[in-house]
Amino acid sequence: MSAPRIAVVGVGHMGRFHAEKLAQLAGEGAIALAGVCDADPERAEEVARKLGTAVLRRVEDVARAADAAVVAVPTSHHARIAAQLLEAGLDCLVEKPIATSRTEARRLVELAKAHGRVLQVGHIERFSRAFRAIRPALGRPRFIEAHRIGPYPARATDVSVVLDLMIHDLDIVAELAGSEVERVEAVGVPVLSKTEDIANARLRLAGGCVVNLTASRVSLEKLRKVRLFQSDAYVSLDLGENRITLVRREGAPGGAEAPRITAEKLEFDAADALLAQDRAFAECVRTRAEPEVSGADGERALDLALRIQEAIEPVEGNG
Repeated sequence: MSAPRIAVVGVGHMGRFHAEKLAQLAGEGAIALAGVCDADPERAEEVARKLGTAVLRRVEDVARAADAAVVAVPTSHHARIAAQLLEAGLDCLVEKPIATSRTEARRLVELAKAHGRVLQVGHIERFSRAFRAIRPALGRPRFIEAHRIGPYPARATDVSVVLDLMIHDLDIVAELAGSEVERVEAVGVPVLSKTEDIANARLRLAGGCVVNLTASRVSLEKLRKVRLFQSDAYVSLDLGENRITLVRREGAPGGAEAPRITAEKLEFDAADALLAQDRAFAECVRTRAEPEVSGADGERALDLALRIQEAIEPVEGNG
């Protein structure tokens, strides 16, 4: 397959961005933008007109017109739409979280395997230049702290802030330190929606790593920062500003020379992680390679998120 035909299902907040990136890839000849599909016909028409592509009225039309699809519908519909497309023989990139339940996630992974389809999940931080640059320096972190906060959005409030925002950092935690969790403590409160808008979780992983995560979608400022400690290094990773502070220990205790501390600050230009993610998906569709962020990775992050949600006790008066 030289230039796969890729469609976008759901062109709301994130889907619109996906459609724009895929149109850019189509302009490079890497893919063909097969069209856009949305439950709101006017929105689909608007995006299609802007990008010079077709409106696909139904999911069945997507299945006939495309080889693959980006699924960016509201989270509560991820599993239904992705399953329909996988069963029709399409490869899928499903926005995070992969689904809203473990059963749904497992079914999507099994469907992809049974039909020989690519299933990628939209954990975009894996494609950040800052994360990619620091990944080789990270070994066995002993402590991870993550803050992901921002103003109240006009989207994704059909799920809690754990599934909406914290799940990004849970994917990073699982990638760096594993996902075998021995203990979970969590608190969360709804503020403007029916589900948690602020949440904090403390995890102890089987290897001894302790993880502290905070997510809020009702904050005045916007922050996406991860800090990691391991025996020979401290890393501060600013995913919003694409900046890294790396503090290392050089030399081992008890060696001929006393160990010393060095610090390095790295800054990256504004990399387009979404474009990198969509390009990687297109390449997997074309070559049949396993995606960097697989359905199993999405399932793993979802399981962690659900364990945190299940640990949150309802606030009196909101339960």
